[in-house]
Amino acid sequence: MAGNWKMYKTPAETTAFFEKFGPLVAASGHCEIVIAPPFTSLSAAVQAAQGTAIHIGSQNIAWAKEGAFTGEISGPMVAAAGATHAIVGHSERRQYFGETDETVLKRTQAALEHGLTPIVCVGERLEERESGRTEAVLVSQFLKGIAGLNAAQFDKIVIAYEPVWAIGTGKTATPEIAAEAHRVIRGQVREKYGKDAADAKRILYGGSVKPDNARTLMAQPEIDGVLVGGASLDPAGFASIVNF
Repeated sequence: MAGNWKMYKTPAETTAFFEKFGPLVAASGHCEIVIAPPFTSLSAAVQAAQGTAIHIGSQNIAWAKEGAFTGEISGPMVAAAGATHAIVGHSERRQYFGETDETVLKRTQAALEHGLTPIVCVGERLEERESGRTEAVLVSQFLKGIAGLNAAQFDKIVIAYEPVWAIGTGKTATPEIAAEAHRVIRGQVREKYGKDAADAKRILYGGSVKPDNARTLMAQPEIDGVLVGGASLDPAGFASIVNF
């Protein structure tokens, strides 16, 4: 159960969040909890989460270890802040900042190289769904952005299906639509990495997940968790999703 805070919360606001959120999920042993705050709040989040089972992740990661890449944050920097996960290829990175399947693969490899667990995002835009190209888009994103990993690398990643048309729009894929997309992705995993890898791979759903729809989404056998945006900013709301 992962929360992506996007461009919200200062370090002080982050500390205040964890003071309320921590006790609400202290007994939540049924799942792994990850929160990805802005880079400037990573250290505050790591400190606030000490002594809990909550993991902290970054919202992006550079493909280079260091160098002349203004505005990027490298794997060693993220790891040094105490984070354990990194979101890669989020649709907003693809939509606004030129992320491609090729750079998604490079960032994923960099995260793995520096001991971070990548949460690799795939998903189609509204026009692609309406033109019947959802499966083709997901297959292409998998082949270009994920399938370049070797089996050992692939074992360590988490995949998140995020239909772009459902992110921040209030629209949510029905549980059945989400599950079908997950089946497509899992089918690609089976073809490339085998049945055992496909059965074991965690595939999260992201796209306007809220406390009132988390239970029906998680009732789908194909959906192994969620990647929550706006609803993860409220400690009580996100806790109710975690404890669906």
